[in-house]
Amino acid sequence: MLRGKCECGAVRYTVADEFRYAMNCHCSKCRAATGSAFKPMAGIEREKLEFTQGQDTLLLVGTADENHTRCAACGSLLFSVVRDGAYVHVALGSLVEGPTLRPTKHIFVGSKAPWFEITDDLPQFEEY
Repeated sequence: MLRGKCECGAVRYTVADEFRYAMNCHCSKCRAATGSAFKPMAGIEREKLEFTQGQDTLLLVGTADENHTRCAACGSLLFSVVRDGAYVHVALGSLVEGPTLRPTKHIFVGSKAPWFEITDDLPQFEEY
């Protein structure tokens, strides 16, 4: 199990180190959600993530089945609920330990930040 938390520590969670996929998303929504050039994330079934603290202090931006889940106290993006609520895309920056699966590709590079240059050798896809 991996541990995750927000910046201020009010929200803590655990997630199985069984991610199905991991990638760096450069779409405009992920850039806006993170305030960064891209969102490094890993996808896993929603039921494999459990809160250990602070579930009552969450801020959901969106609906119950499609959202960005943040800490309401500090605003940290923890994960996004996707695929009609079946999966979560864990923001890798919220993990305390490193996951076994690392990002394997860059997606939505067709809309990446014009000031950012991808310098690694991971495959790049214009869209998903």
